[in-house]
Amino acid sequence: MLTVNQLTKRYGDVTIFQNVSFTVNPGERVGLVGPNGCGKTTLLRMVTGEVAPTAGSVALVPGDLRVGYLPQGLEPAPGETLHDFLYPQLRELAALEAALEQHALAMAESPGDPAVWDAYSKTLARIERLSRAYQPGSAEAVLAGLDLADVAPDTPAGILSGGQKTRLSLARVLLGGPELLLLDEPTNHLDIGALEWLEVWLAGFPGAALIVSHDRTFLDRTVNRVVAFDPETLSASSYTGNYTDYVAAVIKARDKQWAEYRDQVVEIARLRRDARQTMANAQHAERDSTSDSARRLAKKAAKKAKAKEKRLERYLERADLVEKPGCSWQMKLVFEDLPAGGRDVLHLERLAVGYAPGAPLLGDINLTLRAGERIALLGPNGCGKSTLLRTIMGEIAPLAGRVRAGANIHIGYQAQEQETLDPEANALAALLAVAAMSHTEARKFLHYFLFAGDEVFTPVAALSYGERARLMLALMVARGCNLLVLDEPINHLDVPARERFEQAMAAYEGTVLAVVHDRYFVDRFATGIWVAEGGTVTRYIDRAEYQKVRAVTDVIL
Repeated sequence: MLTVNQLTKRYGDVTIFQNVSFTVNPGERVGLVGPNGCGKTTLLRMVTGEVAPTAGSVALVPGDLRVGYLPQGLEPAPGETLHDFLYPQLRELAALEAALEQHALAMAESPGDPAVWDAYSKTLARIERLSRAYQPGSAEAVLAGLDLADVAPDTPAGILSGGQKTRLSLARVLLGGPELLLLDEPTNHLDIGALEWLEVWLAGFPGAALIVSHDRTFLDRTVNRVVAFDPETLSASSYTGNYTDYVAAVIKARDKQWAEYRDQVVEIARLRRDARQTMANAQHAERDSTSDSARRLAKKAAKKAKAKEKRLERYLERADLVEKPGCSWQMKLVFEDLPAGGRDVLHLERLAVGYAPGAPLLGDINLTLRAGERIALLGPNGCGKSTLLRTIMGEIAPLAGRVRAGANIHIGYQAQEQETLDPEANALAALLAVAAMSHTEARKFLHYFLFAGDEVFTPVAALSYGERARLMLALMVARGCNLLVLDEPINHLDVPARERFEQAMAAYEGTVLAVVHDRYFVDRFATGIWVAEGGTVTRYIDRAEYQKVRAVTDVIL
């Protein structure tokens, strides 16, 4: 269905990737993985024809293959309703039907004109193709699965929340009757229920899919092949199996490379030592030679030493020398010098949160967050999780009850939409505003968070979502926060950054309350679960109880 052949993309003197080749066959689910900035989105846009390659080609078979593309940040047109946004093909159908009438009139006037007949046939074929793709009966199941069933069809799509727009965009792609799906971060802003619904939908999808995602559980459950970008070589390699299979294959290959490299280092050291010793012996024999026979032996020894040096040179010039495995440069998260706080970090007492008095999103919340806990706050999109966090932070007044922080608690807050960052500031200025550091210390500190060179001067408004997330984490680390309130903290982080963040959470001695939908992250991070359900928030003692409830009910899905 899709053949990518020797694709290369350069912007000026900067090469994004080069000589990338792979195929996507009918029925395959291919995961496209790699760190942010390696070219995954660019490659998808090449497949759609939005971006031209510097070299190489993309081929779709058949040529009129229906491609459904979900980009990041797809926005409805001003005034466009939910129904119009979901079914853009209806507008094209109306235009084609009008064109077909014009072709029919032209045929009546010029019945023997082959150009008119050809135009009529092509228009009719396009109408038939779009009509097959338009299946209004399937909309209910898709909208229900993505938690959009309660949104009226005439609702202006522009007033929906960011998460609802993401799910609406996904519904539009799925309802378009695609034969090849190109999904760029489809799991962003999906709650666990929507994620699992999409996994089931993809399992029954008869076409093929090329998926960019940082959700490792989602990739494990959906893909049967992985194409991984390597930012060091600017190339991509294909691996059979899901994400876990890919990681195992990479680790195995890396271990093999290390073993071969160590053997090679030992052999080079042996050859150098042997050549040095032979040369030293030859020089010693030449100094001590007093007769013709001794001088001849000294010359032979010198010749032998030269031969061994040549042998070492040939070895070092071999094309199959094993390179030393590189160490990937990952985000360094170290939370140090946390201020000591009390045993009880946060009390929620008969708390009700929302925006309309008398109609709380969540109410009667009586919970205590204790020191050292790492709580994952779960629940469907739109149930009030972010509103609860904003109420805890004092951005929204409680509708009832109160929020009470413990003694000596310093809170770090990461908002879902990253609106707490000043768009006009740059990373260096933002850090110097909260930390007593010199410019040199601040730049070194930001380097740990992957801000190198002049990147520290880039305005926040020009940073990617992932770069903003890294900056917010850096600011929390610098402030020494002992309570982190995080709203989707890893939503825009690539897999290496997510894994580094998990390591930091494991070492972090403070307390964490985080809204997160990455099941892989929850399984490794959470020491307890709060679930927004039934108009309130319920606490589950541990992960075992959480898993038990998930197995018995669908309340948190």
